[in-house]
Parts: sequence; structure tokens; C-alpha cells
Amino acid sequence: MTEILWVAAFAAMLLGLLGVFLPLLPGMPLLFGGMLLAAWLDDFARIGVPTLIVLGVMTLAAWLVETLASVWGVKRAGASGMAIAGAGAGAIVGILGGLPGLILGPIVGAVCGEYIARRDQRRAARAGLAAGIGFLVAAVAKLAIAVTMLAVFLFAWFA
Repeated sequence: MTEILWVAAFAAMLLGLLGVFLPLLPGMPLLFGGMLLAAWLDDFARIGVPTLIVLGVMTLAAWLVETLASVWGVKRAGASGMAIAGAGAGAIVGILGGLPGLILGPIVGAVCGEYIARRDQRRAARAGLAAGIGFLVAAVAKLAIAVTMLAVFLFAWFA
């Protein structure tokens, strides 16, 4: 039975890394869950509670970055509060739409919010572009956090 759990731990970590790129998989929670399962199977001998707390905080940080990046991008572009709210709502609703929803949700939300607020197509397009750039920044940040989590885990495991 233990061998099956070890396979499950490593499979969860691998799926978590894939989930950074494939939005249908909850990447960061899977990555953390696999690490937590491996630590538990090892009786927390190599991966202790302090390391797990660090990994948990990093998981939450990745989620926050993913959720707030489009809103931040729109705000930096000087868009209205409606565009910022639209980008946030689009990011949340977009989660339900898989990859297209994750990419297009914040963009469409920002465009709609800005257009409702100012009735200016050019400013609405600029808000949408800023939301798209925010999405790309979030993807890069999420990848960096996932790789750092893996490095922390491996360092604690082998050190």
C-alpha cells in the first residue's frame, strides 16, 4: 500500500508541474499535495513542518498572483475602477472556462468594464491589453514559484 501512496505523491507533483501550463489541472495545489503526501509518508523526517509552511505560503502566493495579476495590469494602465472590477470578475469567471476562459476572461472583463465606464473603444482596448499582459506576468510568476517550490522540497529532502 505504501508503494501506491509514493506513486500517488510523485504523480501529484508531476501533475502539479503540468498544471502550471495546463489550466484544467489545479497545478499548485496538486504540487503542494504531492509534497505533503511525500513528507507524511516519510514521517516528516526530511520535510518538516517549517518547510511545509514555506511551501504552503508559496502555494497561496501563486494563487494570489494568478488572481490579482490582471487586475494589477489594468490598474497600471490607468484604467477605470470598472475595468479593474471587470478584470477581476473575468478572472474569477474565466476559471470555469478552461484555458480560453483563463486567458480571455480578464481581458473581456477589463474591456467591458472600461467601455461601460468611459464609452471609449481605444481606452477599452488598452485596458484589455493590460489585462492580457497581466495574465502573462502571472504565468511566468507561477512557473517561477513552482520551480522554487520544487527546489525547496528537493533541497530539504536531500540536505
